[in-house]
Amino acid sequence: MPHELVDVPGPRAVTATHERFRGKVWDVASDEVDLGGGHVVTRDYLRHTGAVVIVALDADGRVYLVRQYRHPVGAECWEPPAGLLDIADEAPVTAAQRELFEEADLTASTWHTLVDYFPSGGGTSEAVRVFLARDLAEVPADARHTREDEEADMIGAWVDLDDAVTAVLAGHVHASSAAVGLLAAAHARDAGFSTLRPADAPWQRPEETRLTR
Repeated sequence: MPHELVDVPGPRAVTATHERFRGKVWDVASDEVDLGGGHVVTRDYLRHTGAVVIVALDADGRVYLVRQYRHPVGAECWEPPAGLLDIADEAPVTAAQRELFEEADLTASTWHTLVDYFPSGGGTSEAVRVFLARDLAEVPADARHTREDEEADMIGAWVDLDDAVTAVLAGHVHASSAAVGLLAAAHARDAGFSTLRPADAPWQRPEETRLTR
């Protein structure tokens, strides 16, 4: 791969940090950033725990999506199961397995890294890893997780992967996790899954901005 198409880690020196807000899940900070040559700028950003997304793909080429209320955008959004990396020292794939169990009542025996992305690198430290989960099984009814808050009344559905991609491209589905994850899954399928990486593949995740509550 040409070197110019590889993101290059290179954090700039921070001369001061001002804590603006500490929330239940994430914080807001202002950093004084030295860009070199005596040029210092202030950058406000949301410190985010990071997250995992799970594209669960069954043997019939369907993906499992949930429709969940997202308060900041005031909409019930269709998206793959997902969750925060807010448990200290929990491996990302372990978090993904937990979220698939809790949100979709599913387990999977085959896991790969599908794609990694920064949802908004100019405003938040959030880094997201999308996993592809296959060889699925349903969790028995008496062993399922009891969902709460926004998850309590969310609905789930199996959707043909191509139909899901069409919904994204038609502007009917807006969640970034769906846009990135579903298109990446379709590409991986069309490539015979040859582009998949191991579940524990190296990940360019901002170490210094990880949070736990």
